Amino acid sequence: MAKEYIVLSRQDAVARNNSPYVNLKVANLEGVENICVFDVPKLAGPKVGQLVAFLTIRDNQGKKSATNMDMLVRTFPEEGHPLYKLVPRPIKREVWDTTIDKLLSFCKDEVLKDFINQYTDDLFAKYAKYPAATSVHHAFPGGLLNHTWQMLHLLEGVYPVYPYPDELKVERVIIGILFHDWGKLCEYNVEGEKTENGYLLGHIYMSANYLNNLLRDFFTEKNGKLSEADKREVNFIVHCVLAHHGQLEFGSPVLPCTPEAQLINYLDNISAKADIFSTTGNMEKAFALGTNVVKG
Repeated sequence: MAKEYIVLSRQDAVARNNSPYVNLKVANLEGVENICVFDVPKLAGPKVGQLVAFLTIRDNQGKKSATNMDMLVRTFPEEGHPLYKLVPRPIKREVWDTTIDKLLSFCKDEVLKDFINQYTDDLFAKYAKYPAATSVHHAFPGGLLNHTWQMLHLLEGVYPVYPYPDELKVERVIIGILFHDWGKLCEYNVEGEKTENGYLLGHIYMSANYLNNLLRDFFTEKNGKLSEADKREVNFIVHCVLAHHGQLEFGSPVLPCTPEAQLINYLDNISAKADIFSTTGNMEKAFALGTNVVKG
């Protein structure tokens, strides 16, 4: 009988002979497997969260593969299915609201608190549908919401014990986290496939540009004009988005040069790398970590 798995992530590719294939990360109660499945067209085959079984899996020195003919694509599991729990699900609204309320209690800038309150509902609804990546971390529907919430939740614990709290404007950190990956709504579709704008512009530029326009319009409407002080505040917040990858070689157009931007980079890394450890199988190479993962 063919073993049943649930798909954790999917990455489409094309071989040198122009034949399409997919790299699937799948899991069951026994563990996680990476399986390359040949002859799978881009819009065919299983989606993340769907059940799949294989009649035959070939193993060539640890590299596992199958053909489209070997693969049986099944339904999305119901909540009572034993494999349902293996795919992370979007967090619940009350959890999101509790975290936002806690963070707002740290805020002193009433104007920026107003801005945060205006967008948390809209972002929750949109982020709940999208992945945060195609394969590296939080690569499942709603992964963008999970990743954003994890960073906000980490901030709940970090900010009260931050070594120099008077030198950190927490409102900038909250807004930076909320919008740092907004561009992924444009970089991917809900299936996790990269779009044209993902290649042309990238999510960092799209996030920063969108937030820059939002903030400028917000300050102009609030104050009747955009003052020099407002422009400077916008630049400090947008810098947090531009610098959130931390290093130029990781795609940041600028390096973090404020404590708020540096903190966002650290929180982004904690959330992303924790997810990589969680979804990588025992003794499996995690390229984003540069090492093999060993489960304790």
